[in-house]
Amino acid sequence: MSRRIIIVTAVHAPSARFLADAYKSLCEQELPEGWEWHWLIQEDGRTDEVEPHVPDDDRVTFRQGRPGGPGVARTIALAHADGEYVKILDADDQLAPGTLARDLAALEADPSIGWATSRVLDFLPDGSTAGFPGDPEHGPIERRAVVDYWAAHDYRAQVHPATLFVRRDLLLAIGGWMALPASEDTGLLLALNSVARGWFSSEVGLLYRKWEGQMTGQASHVDADERDARMAVVEARARALDHFQWRYPVSSD
Repeated sequence: MSRRIIIVTAVHAPSARFLADAYKSLCEQELPEGWEWHWLIQEDGRTDEVEPHVPDDDRVTFRQGRPGGPGVARTIALAHADGEYVKILDADDQLAPGTLARDLAALEADPSIGWATSRVLDFLPDGSTAGFPGDPEHGPIERRAVVDYWAAHDYRAQVHPATLFVRRDLLLAIGGWMALPASEDTGLLLALNSVARGWFSSEVGLLYRKWEGQMTGQASHVDADERDARMAVVEARARALDHFQWRYPVSSD
């Protein structure tokens, strides 16, 4: 029986038109023999506007639920995540060739690594791409490295949470995504970095689409009071996890 990677995507009506591009990027992934992927698409709400864009493929499962934001949609999708690993793919983004195989290889090779991320290129409306400086070195990321960098650089992590690949059991133990109106994925990334070593691939793993309707481009996302509150609780959670010394992998001592 094949081992499985679960792709989790939260989608709402404005971003549904990009699912075809995300699907194409998934179909172009090559996995080692004995592995397969299954795509869980969870609509953040119940409309008639998303399902027409869902690919007709036995490897794709579409569900709906009451609206609560992308973190809620992704977390509820975990009820059906029956694979060993979970890969995040936002509805408007695309995986770069080889991404899944590289993520998988990093975690399969080292049981002490709980999660992986990779380099990102912004995918601009004109079809061009743009990178940005500040990536860490290729290889392991030690505990607290992302948390400390994020806190020292105006709450900007040096790795992108939209590229996350994580052991399912670890993701569940952390509680999934944070109950926040935004930055829920950053909160998860920092929590993971507080309890487990990670991995960074310097090869491009994601095309991060820039478009007028994306949530991070809305005025509410940069509201100063809300941003301060989000960042405070994100950091507090990460520091508390470190303080209580919960670790992955669990020591046998």
